[in-house]
Amino acid sequence: MSSSDIFIGETIGTAVLILLGGGVCAAVTLKRSKAKDAGWLAITFGWGFAVLTGAYLAGGVSGAHLNPAVTLGLAVEGGTKWSDVPLYLGSQLLGAMIGAVLVWVTYMGQFKAHLTDPEILAAQPVEDGMVDQKAAPAAGPVLGIFSTGPEIRNYVQNVLTEIIATVVLVLAILTQGLNDGGNGLGVLGALITALVVVGIGLSLGGPTGYAINPVRDLGPRIVHSVLPLPNKGSSDWSYAWVPIVGPLIGGAIAGGLYNVAFK
Repeated sequence: MSSSDIFIGETIGTAVLILLGGGVCAAVTLKRSKAKDAGWLAITFGWGFAVLTGAYLAGGVSGAHLNPAVTLGLAVEGGTKWSDVPLYLGSQLLGAMIGAVLVWVTYMGQFKAHLTDPEILAAQPVEDGMVDQKAAPAAGPVLGIFSTGPEIRNYVQNVLTEIIATVVLVLAILTQGLNDGGNGLGVLGALITALVVVGIGLSLGGPTGYAINPVRDLGPRIVHSVLPLPNKGSSDWSYAWVPIVGPLIGGAIAGGLYNVAFK
């Protein structure tokens, strides 16, 4: 595939992934949304459908990596040229930022209502964005729509959680090619991957919100930091390295494990 194929497919596919995934988080979070408080099941299935849609859109164009951890795993496994990796990653980050902006545009009125609601503002920590005696950074009231955050801030545990979840995702993708006598799953591959994402969310997503994709977190976090949102609070940059490093390590481990165990 050409460089333009990779750029177009990964940018559009990742943008749709983040639009639908961030969209379900906005729908569940924002007070004036009809889906307010729909819960974790809605979020996990929403992200699964987001992966499904983005993968079907981009699959025939760029291979639908949509995730630097997947790209890295495929490069380690040998299915993607290392020279193509920077283009994949740059396109994915651009797409993630576009998708996050589209979430804001879609829910613009709800963001404004939520972030000016006295009840929401009263519930937010003050004092320079710090909370409790450990002075952990306080995430802004809508940061969870854009990026992930841990329920218990323990960086070692948080990174390990992201590594484990990403190994499951990338290994599940890589082993699809072993089915049907080595022909793979064809168009069903995107559906299986989407169901794996749902399963990861339900089983492993509780501790950190399962980024399992560096640009899924970094792109929207950048957008959160620059959008003109009133009272948006901190973008929690002290945690931002975790959903980047963890998934990248997980993707590399999955690629190596596939080469050792399945080739």
